[in-house]
Amino acid sequence: MSASTAISLEGLTKYYGEVPGIVDLTLEVERGEVFGFLGPNGAGKSTAILTMLGLLTPTRGDARLLGHDVTERAGLLEAKRDIGYIPGDVTFYDRITGERLLDYFGRLKGDERRDELLDRFPIPESRKIAEYSSGNRQKLAIVQAFMHDPELVIMDEPTRGLDPLLQNEFYELIDAEQAAGVTVFFSSHILSEVRRVCDRVAIIRDAELVTLEEIDSLLAKSGKVVTATFAESPDPSVFDIAGVPQATVDTDGRYTLIVTDNYNGLVERLAAFTIRDLEIRQTSLEDVFIHFYGPGEAFTPDEQPSTTPDPDEHPPDGDGDV
Repeated sequence: MSASTAISLEGLTKYYGEVPGIVDLTLEVERGEVFGFLGPNGAGKSTAILTMLGLLTPTRGDARLLGHDVTERAGLLEAKRDIGYIPGDVTFYDRITGERLLDYFGRLKGDERRDELLDRFPIPESRKIAEYSSGNRQKLAIVQAFMHDPELVIMDEPTRGLDPLLQNEFYELIDAEQAAGVTVFFSSHILSEVRRVCDRVAIIRDAELVTLEEIDSLLAKSGKVVTATFAESPDPSVFDIAGVPQATVDTDGRYTLIVTDNYNGLVERLAAFTIRDLEIRQTSLEDVFIHFYGPGEAFTPDEQPSTTPDPDEHPPDGDGDV
């Protein structure tokens, strides 16, 4: 692992009994990079994150964060001082206030940026967390993850529960953090936000790494999805033209075309038939998976991220809900 590498995973594997959570995950994330970790819901993203953070014990493999071997307790504790984490399912100690929870995390790691972040992501600090909306819980998670000015932030679906204005505010925060040299590991299943913030992406499916892509390469595969029905029943191969890498027809006679380029060519081909219905939309991440990496099998184990502190760290008084 070089000094320029923030995350290094080598063969990282976690099984739930006989069921794979993540298998032989090998990748490196450079310092200062916003790295997307992509896959459909249930693909194994949360398992990978929890395992690299030491919240799940790996079945096998190695993980190093900021140069520390986090499969060993001493290395994990050292790394955590400079890591922020936003879980995919934000749950905290519900019977304490947001202010008290931030006080607790501040004592653990520091809180020099707390006021700045609360100005950007305000929460009702004096109210108990049990009374928070999902949006306020997410803002609380953002503040606690960034307030100690970490070198690396690992995030699992971080914009869940945020309205569009707050999502944009969050994206601007990520831009500023990257400009300051912070590394961001960004798990998502939403192609639009990946397009907005990431430099490079890893794509996983059915617990395995499918590919590593530069973001421009991924976007070249996104494009548009055209669905159409015709009075005629042309063979899908008639749409096998430049810029249309995939054309299928279902049993109801509805054609689905993935279009990445050559829109004029597609319009000319469509004009040869009598169009009964036509719809055009942006591709989703699911479209990219289905049409470029295959649909795969569903992954079923319940993945519940956690913000649980280390066992030797004493939580504030509360119900212990994490």
